[in-house]
Amino acid sequence: MSRLLVRRPSPRLAEGELTHIERVPVDADLALEQWRRYVDVYRSRGWEVIEIEAADDHADGVFVEDAVVMFGELAVITRPGADSRRGEIVTAAATLQDAGIPAVRIEEPGTLDGGDVLKVGHTVYVGQTLRTNAAGIEQLRTHLAPRGWEVVCVPVTKVLHLKSGVTALPDGTVVGYEPLVDDPAVYPDFLAVPEEHGTAVVVLDERTVLMSSDAPQTADLYRSRGLEVITTPISEFEKLEGCVTCLSVRVRD
Repeated sequence: MSRLLVRRPSPRLAEGELTHIERVPVDADLALEQWRRYVDVYRSRGWEVIEIEAADDHADGVFVEDAVVMFGELAVITRPGADSRRGEIVTAAATLQDAGIPAVRIEEPGTLDGGDVLKVGHTVYVGQTLRTNAAGIEQLRTHLAPRGWEVVCVPVTKVLHLKSGVTALPDGTVVGYEPLVDDPAVYPDFLAVPEEHGTAVVVLDERTVLMSSDAPQTADLYRSRGLEVITTPISEFEKLEGCVTCLSVRVRD
């Protein structure tokens, strides 16, 4: 069984942190509708949905991947780089405990946002960004090395998080919109995509990905590679540097 950890968006979503794009109006009601459609994609494919307690005082709380990253059966509870987001981990950690998911933590002075973590096979690319520092990356390496994961540090200067610029297809091909990728040569197999919002995919299974509906050319590119592509609108989250990956934590048993 696959489980999905999510948190409904705060009514204060429009107040979320921004770093690389200008603030524009965000429709909180539309965001909630889009979030429900996003979650329904997983429900329709048999995923068990677990909602983390609402955190309406945390504008960015819907981006749960920044608080928790899964490595097989192990959860890493992060320490977000933005002070305003540190409180999000309290309820996320409680949900993990209730679900019986073993967890370790990133501790001060380390910082780590889950959006900076890209897993390809047993290689873990970690973006060193304004939100994730060297101490956090080293702690992650210490947690993962005994479990067979290799951590590779990647410079990120053009986007908020590593996965704002690149994610990976089921076959391990790293995909990204080149103007937003510092160094595509870091990745052994890199595929440039034609649209900014085509960079983010969630791997649902070996032949299926979920992505934003705002990148139709990229969706066609993925289909040409034999993938089933499911699209969903997430415009209100994209206005806050969010994408399909950061709206959930996938727990695969």
